[in-house]
Amino acid sequence: MHILIGGYTKHESAGIYQFDFIGSGDQAHLEQRRNVVEVGGPTYFQKDGQFIFTIKNENGQGGIAAFVNGKLVSQLLHEGASPAYIGINKEKKLLYTANYHTGVLAVISYDDQGQLTLLDQVKHENKALGPRPEQAGAHPHYFDETPGGHLVSCDLGQDRVDFYGFDGQKLTHLASYQNEDGFGSRHLAFSPDGKYFYVAGELSSQVNAVKFDEENWMFRSLATYSTIPESWDQHNGAAAIRLSSDGKFLYVSNRGHDSIAVFAVLPDQALKLVQRVSTFGEFPRDFNWDAEEKYVVAANQNSNNATLYQRQSDGTLTPLEKDIAIPEGTRVLFTD
Repeated sequence: MHILIGGYTKHESAGIYQFDFIGSGDQAHLEQRRNVVEVGGPTYFQKDGQFIFTIKNENGQGGIAAFVNGKLVSQLLHEGASPAYIGINKEKKLLYTANYHTGVLAVISYDDQGQLTLLDQVKHENKALGPRPEQAGAHPHYFDETPGGHLVSCDLGQDRVDFYGFDGQKLTHLASYQNEDGFGSRHLAFSPDGKYFYVAGELSSQVNAVKFDEENWMFRSLATYSTIPESWDQHNGAAAIRLSSDGKFLYVSNRGHDSIAVFAVLPDQALKLVQRVSTFGEFPRDFNWDAEEKYVVAANQNSNNATLYQRQSDGTLTPLEKDIAIPEGTRVLFTD
């Protein structure tokens, strides 16, 4: 098993790095860091077999690129900022990108050689914006699939979750769910049965639990929970959110408080805080787990390190290794 970590390349980083996962249980650790893809600004990426599809930002151009064994095979670039997120459907060979700076959501296909083709895109207009200084424009931060096969975006600038249909050629807006003003909708996670979703609010440091009917586009907000202690009065931005595959535990990273908040999901879908564990670094933009969800790695962007945890049966995270050197990390992905 391996772990890929990429991020910004403003200082020391040369792109995407790979670690070997060694050992098991509380003896697990990471070894042999090596630069496997040399690319500018791989702040988010996905992998399908031999292909790594990554955000790319170099020489004033942004977009996405496909690599095989560290070699560039295809790219779609434009002038200006790169996207913030890439989603993937490996069966359909589709990629979904959200561009925080330009407001553009895009659907991109790839073939067996990794060649990229833009299929359609839509732009969120600078309307119905939230009250916070960070909400001066539309800022989609997430674009991926729903359990029912539609597409969903989170817009931090508009405090909104938007749903789209895609017929293979064209995107069509279907419905919207509005978060509270200043919430800062960033990422979300769906329950295994597809009847609920949980939105991470970057600007509010909250999680909103929502009951969801995808057939009729009905939404009902259940409750909103803080990811940080009430006593925390310094800056914080909620970032990554992940729900365990059994739907029993929800995890959100805090950039500022520098922690991962762990919630138990109760039978009525209410959340109960069970842990806030330090990431032993600064600004954990992303974390991820292995296929069996036994281990978690969090990347601390501003302190150039990552932390490895063992995930326990009660959902809590036990730190195993705290000072894994990795520059400017913003994306973590476990691979075979």
